[in-house]
Amino acid sequence: MLAVIKTGGKQYIVEPKKRLKVEKLGNVQGEDMQFGEILLVGEPDGSVVSVGTPTLVSARVSARVLGHGRARKIKMLKYKPKKRYRKHIGHRQHYTEVEINTIEK
Repeated sequence: MLAVIKTGGKQYIVEPKKRLKVEKLGNVQGEDMQFGEILLVGEPDGSVVSVGTPTLVSARVSARVLGHGRARKIKMLKYKPKKRYRKHIGHRQHYTEVEINTIEK
């Protein structure tokens, strides 16, 4: 099975046993969870596909929380020529790593 889920304002294509990093969730490490917004469920070859309008109510995607972390630092520089203005900014985004267990239609 294959599914498209929406979490953290982004859409992800998932299948069983796939690991992915999503925006930080409030779940505890080792806990099982279910994703609420499932946009599409189908077979990988495209023979059977169910598309939601906008989401599928009956579909379920369950996952296990593997851990939480922070991504690599993104460095930014603000600069204005001829004004002696330079400003360095850094940011590290929090994420939650999950492993997809099952996809139910």
